[in-house]
Formats: sequence, C-alpha cells, structure tokens
Amino acid sequence: MNVPDFEAWDLFVAVAEAGSFAGAARSRGLSVPTVSRAIARLEARLGGALFHRTSRRLSLSALGEDALGEAQALVLAASRMEERLGEATTLPAGRVRLAVPLEFGSAHIAPLLPPFLAAHPNVEIELSLDDARIDIVASGHDVVLRIGQLADSSLIARRLCQVEVLAVASPGYLAAHGRPKHPADLARHQCLIYTNVTPPDVWRFVGPEGAEYSVTVSGPLRANSGGALTPALVAGAGIAIHPDFLLCSELASGRVETLLPGWRLAPLGLYMITPPSPLRPLRVRLLMEHLAAGLRNPPWRNAETMEQPKLVAG
Repeated sequence: MNVPDFEAWDLFVAVAEAGSFAGAARSRGLSVPTVSRAIARLEARLGGALFHRTSRRLSLSALGEDALGEAQALVLAASRMEERLGEATTLPAGRVRLAVPLEFGSAHIAPLLPPFLAAHPNVEIELSLDDARIDIVASGHDVVLRIGQLADSSLIARRLCQVEVLAVASPGYLAAHGRPKHPADLARHQCLIYTNVTPPDVWRFVGPEGAEYSVTVSGPLRANSGGALTPALVAGAGIAIHPDFLLCSELASGRVETLLPGWRLAPLGLYMITPPSPLRPLRVRLLMEHLAAGLRNPPWRNAETMEQPKLVAG
C-alpha cells in the first residue's frame, strides 16, 4: 500500500492558492526547487500534469482542478487534527477565520471583537464581511454567522437570536403617497427591493389569526445590500422591508415608521455555523462563546439605540 504524500499535497494546495511556485515557497518557508520536486512527485504518482506552465502563467490542469477540493479538505483536516492534539489548554493562540454578513458584521460584530482580542492577545481573527452564502468547508472558515431560514445541513448550527423584519417608510413618503392599510396596497406603492433573497419582489405577510398574504411589489431601486437602500428609504423614495438591526437609529429618531399594524413578516434567525466536525481549537470555542454571549440579548434592541417599534395605526 502506497502511503499518501501529505507534504506534496499541502504544497500542491499552496501553489494553487498562491498562483505560483514562488508564492507557495514563501508561504511555506521553503525553496522553489523543493516545491517543484514535490509537485513532480505527485504528477509522477498520478500519471498526469497538475498544472499548465508557461513562461508567464501557471494554471490548474483538468486533473489539478479535479484534485484541488479534496486536497484542500485533506490539508485542512490534518491541520485541525494537529491543532487539537497540540493545543495548549491554558493559552489559546492562532488564527480564527470568521465570516459574517456585511452590514450586520460592520455594525454589530466588529464592536464585539476588541474585548475578545484584549483578553486573548495570542489569538488573531480574520474577519470576512460578505452577504454571499459561504461554503464553510470549501472556504476553510472556522465560524460563519448567517441570517435567514436555515435549511437542513450536515453543518453544525446554533441559533443565537431572532431577527425581526419590518415594513417601513419615511414620514415624507407617507405624507406624499398615503399610508398602506393592507399588504395588497403595496402593489400600488413605490417599493425599495432587496435582491439577495428569492424571489426578491414578492413580500409575504402574516396577519390577524394567521391569515397569509403575498404581494408582488415594484419600485425605483433594487440592491443586493439593505444598507444601500437605507438612504433612499430615509429620503422618501419608497417603502422597504428591512431587518430590525438595520433600523436602529432611523426608528429611534423618527426618520422611518413601521407600517401595517396587525401584519408581520416572517422573522429570521441569526445562526452560528461551524463545520461538521465537533473538534474545534480552544481559540475557536472561546470566540464562539464570546459572540453568543454578546448576541444573546440583541444589542440593536437596547434602550439607547432602538426601542421596540411602535405600530402606527392607519
């Protein structure tokens, strides 16, 4: 039985991610010939080229593309095993890769990180801010925060809190166009549409005694960022449905008002997601608990930033 060439597979991943043999050599503290020999060993074992090489460019071959995902998983699994076995239980150290939604992360996760870093000076956090759905296994992230309705998955998910979704408009818009009294009225209004959901232009409400109503909306502005819609919302360009964490200051100051008393949009959940394996380094476990404690009572609903919105009768 041939023993897998683990060092060579690690260097293959390094070359693919760096885009060059020299970049891989720098990342691993090795010489370029050492990296080159490792790739040659793999190619000899596999009977094919892993990279296409020219004087100006290096790219994965079909064989290399087919191998990359499994090689990354292999290297990540080995790395996490070594971290777990060699980790000092009294001094967490190393890097944690954390991915969070863009606006939510900027407003409510970034402020939670300085106290954690101060308490654990040997820990580094690599924070990714992105509204795109992240494949946590393929990307190598340790923790992902996701807002929405979570589908069944082999990933490990922990629900942290509920996120309310509110229909809102500015007083100026309502003065100019009138106040909707039923979700059906929204079809005749200008609406600001968030496109990072499917379908973006169908808004679903639940009313008194569980009555459901869906309405197709349209309007002058569509964006894949709720924060990008907020200036137009405040300026009176239309009605929007926003998660409550985006509306702290706007509701507190009266720049926007909630609509449709008695009707509500389905709430979302804030989830903490980790890879399938329950084995996590101490630094990751500590950050997870720190974030969970900071979000247990959602900070955007505290008395200083946002009281629970008062429904305004028609």
